[in-house]
Amino acid sequence: MKITAAGVAVIIELVLIGSGAWPFSDSSRTYPGTPLSINIGEKPYENSGLIYIAEDQGYFGRNGLNVTMRNYNSGPGAIEGLLNDEVDIGLSSEYVVVGKVFEKENISIIGNIDKYQNIYLFGRKDKGIENISDLKGKKVGITRDGIGEFYLGRFLDLQGMSIYDVTLVDMPPSQYLQAITNGSVDGLLTGIYNDQVQEQLGSNVVSWPAQSSQDSYWVMSCQGDWVVNHAEEINRLLKSLNEAEEYALTYPTEAKAIVQKRLNYTGAYIATIWPKSQFSLTLDQSLILAMEDEGRWMITNNLTAEKRIPYFGDYIYTKGLEEVKPESVNIIG
Repeated sequence: MKITAAGVAVIIELVLIGSGAWPFSDSSRTYPGTPLSINIGEKPYENSGLIYIAEDQGYFGRNGLNVTMRNYNSGPGAIEGLLNDEVDIGLSSEYVVVGKVFEKENISIIGNIDKYQNIYLFGRKDKGIENISDLKGKKVGITRDGIGEFYLGRFLDLQGMSIYDVTLVDMPPSQYLQAITNGSVDGLLTGIYNDQVQEQLGSNVVSWPAQSSQDSYWVMSCQGDWVVNHAEEINRLLKSLNEAEEYALTYPTEAKAIVQKRLNYTGAYIATIWPKSQFSLTLDQSLILAMEDEGRWMITNNLTAEKRIPYFGDYIYTKGLEEVKPESVNIIG
């Protein structure tokens, strides 16, 4: 039997699709069964890049998911929405989850989709801030219960100060830029608007990297009982995000353009922040170590009534990712 070149191409495609090695073929193909629905709560950030790529490329639909995004004013706000049954999954830093674990909330992380280092501490020179020690007694804008709280405190600790040496001004990220530029705060701890702050204040601003080389994680969290009853939705979500990760690795320029368009970023800004993120679907031991470090800091600074660090592995659901991308799971039991 003679097989044409077109026939060979079809056979190769079928083999690759069947093996899962062709993640980008026919992304418009619809799922043959009934789609399952998931509601995801987020503060739109570039950290959610894999979700935006999966949505743009049709991976959710291809894997039988109907995903609805709901916006919140911050990561802590998204987790509050999760715990209030407004959404099925909340996106936030791991620090937010640490706080909820201390509050005895039934919460589980199902995956991390970004590791990032983009958080800076800014100070206005006209407010008398030239050196780190000048921050004493100054008003610093942050979102309370978010990862900025930890990084500001750790940064000050390393300088022989503490978070109680400054006046914290709690605000949602949407107010950051206005607050620092109009002078209603003297300083600001942020991972967004960094270029805009520098542009608006020019020579009147001083800044320091605040993470001390410690990665932050953008995690997907669910209520514990939801995880138990919706394993299929979780697996389909993780499969879609794994395909998005492969797309981002293969087509980085296109992936960057998807996130830039989704968030209405300038080309210059996306070029600045993109290298500071690692868009990868993982659950590894470094996440637990970071949560333990943050938990100890919370206890030391009396931000929780708890006195002992729990085993955070009990609040991480690994089964889904073990089935979809087993090589990315490295949690020591």
